[in-house]
Amino acid sequence: MKTSTRNACRTDGSGRKDGPEPRPPVDDGDEAPETPLDEPPPMPVQDPPPEPNKGPYVAAIGIIVMLAGSLAACAHLGVPSKGSAAGRYVTKQVRLAAIRRAQVWSPTSVSSMDIAAGPQGSGAFKPGETVTCNYVNKKMGGRSPKFACLLGADDELKVKYGRHNGEVYAEVAASRLFWALGFGADRVYPVQVVCRGCPASIQDSSAASIQRKMAGKEIETSDGSGWAWPELELVDPAAGGAPRAQRDALKLLAVFIQHTDSKPEQQRLLCLDKREESTDDPTCEKTFMMVHDLGQTFGHANAWNRNSVGSANLKEWSKVGIWADRTGCVANLPKSLTGSLDNPPITEEGRKFLADLLEQLTDAQLHDLFEVARFPQREDVTEASAVAATIDRWVDAFKHKRDDIVHRSCA
Repeated sequence: MKTSTRNACRTDGSGRKDGPEPRPPVDDGDEAPETPLDEPPPMPVQDPPPEPNKGPYVAAIGIIVMLAGSLAACAHLGVPSKGSAAGRYVTKQVRLAAIRRAQVWSPTSVSSMDIAAGPQGSGAFKPGETVTCNYVNKKMGGRSPKFACLLGADDELKVKYGRHNGEVYAEVAASRLFWALGFGADRVYPVQVVCRGCPASIQDSSAASIQRKMAGKEIETSDGSGWAWPELELVDPAAGGAPRAQRDALKLLAVFIQHTDSKPEQQRLLCLDKREESTDDPTCEKTFMMVHDLGQTFGHANAWNRNSVGSANLKEWSKVGIWADRTGCVANLPKSLTGSLDNPPITEEGRKFLADLLEQLTDAQLHDLFEVARFPQREDVTEASAVAATIDRWVDAFKHKRDDIVHRSCA
């Protein structure tokens, strides 16, 4: 009997293995008890039972071996192993091809962007709007205070909350800055949340933000695979990917806001194709690399991604320079212990690209940026000077950093 390798690969009709990977047995550290020295008296010798017919067992073992070889061949061909919904993950080869042709920027009319209102569309909220939702008991990732809340039958919200949580403020400002300049980011709205059924441990949700993900299907090889910043070097303009100037401008913008928590899951690789959800074709023509979580920004990059230092801290953000040295164009962002962006070199094309965008922002827009994000309300028990962090001071710090980019030469 012949077993087809091709048919074995397509056990679920999609070319992927069905069911979870087998797990190794758990070693709980307990050892088997020692054999006692006093052995029981020997049992009388009996004739062995008749040997069973091994023919069916041998045949079964042979089939199992052949199937195992077929599945190994499938893995060699790049079929991802998975125990989740069909079509969610792609192979490493498909992901690499998507990165090679990825974009990182799309043009906007910078000076006309309404930063106070923010990005509109389905699911948008007005600044300061009161949102009433029903608590969802589920585990949320990350270390900042957050919870899931159901607004409608199919509308589950991700809510960050707390006056002392710097991410509530910083993520609003950083995401709107990226959006206004044309770089990809999620939509984040400053709101007040009334949570029905929330446990007593969740308090102070009157200072909150709600995140709406940027539209597009995630291209992942596993949960949270995202992309690391050095992978921007894999983007190939010859394959239709973003030019060097735009990629370096994105790096420099991350330095500008001190994006300290730059581990791969904080960035997302998206497919922007308009396509049917049921398609099994993993290829994507329009791919985009964007920054997903911008909560640890407008502070000072630090090894442990501390919220009080790295998120909406005027004192820390003001004192850190754009450049690592007096001359040259190595940008100043030492990576955190989990980060992937580390003092990136910036080309003249990248510096000029970002400088031209930043110069289009008006003083009124900068004022709106920090006002809508409620930066003066950011309470930090470790900083007695937090009360003095006025909007004007934030705007002055922004313009000073912008000048450091505009007046530097990387030629």
